[in-house]
Amino acid sequence: MVARPTSTARQELGEELRRLRGTARGADVAAGLGWSESKLSRIETGRTGITESDLERLLTWYGVTAPVGSRLQGLARRGRTRAWWTPYRSALPAPYDEYVALEAEAVAMCEWEAQIVPGLLQTDEYARAVIGAGAGIADAATADRRLALRMARQAVLTRDPPPRLTVVLDESVLHREVGGPGVLRRQLQHLVDASRRPGVELRILPFRAGAHAALAESFVIFDFEGHSRAAVVHSEGMTGGLFRMKPDDVRIYRDGFADLHKRTLSVEESRAAVARWSDGVGSSVTGALS
Repeated sequence: MVARPTSTARQELGEELRRLRGTARGADVAAGLGWSESKLSRIETGRTGITESDLERLLTWYGVTAPVGSRLQGLARRGRTRAWWTPYRSALPAPYDEYVALEAEAVAMCEWEAQIVPGLLQTDEYARAVIGAGAGIADAATADRRLALRMARQAVLTRDPPPRLTVVLDESVLHREVGGPGVLRRQLQHLVDASRRPGVELRILPFRAGAHAALAESFVIFDFEGHSRAAVVHSEGMTGGLFRMKPDDVRIYRDGFADLHKRTLSVEESRAAVARWSDGVGSSVTGALS
C-alpha cells in the first residue's frame, strides 16, 4: 500500500476522529481532556497533526481499541511526516499543495485536458513556458521552484506499482506552439515515448468528435486504493483549482470522461497521430487529424 502523504493523512485522520466524536459537543470533549476547543477543531479539520500521546488519550476517551486504533495511529504518524514537496511550498498556492498530495496518493487518474499537455507528461522546457505564461507568478525564483516541483512530481509515474494514468487530450493541444515550434516538437516526441510507459494510456480527441460532455472545463479524477477514501475531482481555473468530492458531482465528471473516451482515437491511432504531427510542427503541414 502506498503511504498517504502528509496533508491527506491528516485530513483522513481528522474525518475519522470527527466521526468517532458523533453527537458529543467538541467543547465537552476538549474540556474533558484539558484541551482548548480550537485545538480539537484544528485536529479534526486536518490543519495540525496530533502527538502520539494526545491521540492515545483521545482514542481512550472514545473507547476505541485495535485494529481501528492502530490504523488511526498510522495515519497520525504519516501526518507528522514531512511531505517530500515541503521545500517547494513557499512557491505554491494553498490548493496546489493538496493537489500534489492527492496525485501522490492516487492509484488511478483520469485526466481531460483541452489546452496543454498535463504536468505529469510535460518536458521541462514546455513546463517552463506554461508556468511563465501563467498569471500570478511574482518573480523568476518562484517560477523556478514551481518548475522544479513539476518535474519532481513526475516521479510518481516510476513508483512500484505505478498509478494508472488515462489522459485524453484535445487535438488542439497538438497544434498549440507552447514555447515555440521546437519546444512543441520535442514535447510531442516525449508524449509518444510516455504513451509506451506502463500504466499510461494516452488518447487524442479529434476535432471531428464535435460537441461533447466536457466542453466546459479540463479536469482530473483521482481514485484511491480500495475504500481508503472517496474519489476527488479537481478542475483548474485562472485563480486556482476547485475540488469536488460529493458523489453526485464525481459521477457527473465520470460520465463526462466516459463520453470523451468513447469519442477518442484508439491508443495506437493516438500515438501515430502525435508522432505524425510532431514531424510537421513548424512546417507548412496543416489540417486536422484524419
